[in-house]
Amino acid sequence: MSDVNDLVARYIATWNETDPAARRAAIDEIWAEDGAYTDPIAVAEGRAEIDATIAAVQGQFPGLTFTLVGPVDAHHDIARFGWELGPAGHEALVVGFDVAVLTADGRIGKVYGFLDKVPAGI
Repeated sequence: MSDVNDLVARYIATWNETDPAARRAAIDEIWAEDGAYTDPIAVAEGRAEIDATIAAVQGQFPGLTFTLVGPVDAHHDIARFGWELGPAGHEALVVGFDVAVLTADGRIGKVYGFLDKVPAGI
């Protein structure tokens, strides 16, 4: 998993995967066992909580899709990238960026998420 661009694309794909078994398999493959995800709304520690967080976001925003925006900027074991969440072909409802810290074996160890645009009431 040395290609950071591929890893980030696979990370975004997990947020769009609605089949629970396929999503969990993808999470198990790209995340470290003790991985952690933190954003202003959620904190998830470990693969099971990361999976549950993604499922909850999908439940809150059914039918919407995460899309990578712009290039992945990476150095050493850190990558940052922008993303949008919205209906295909329409303006995004949520916009943000994540900073991922990778483990020595090229998995995701931590993700710090930032929200630049959110709908009222979130």
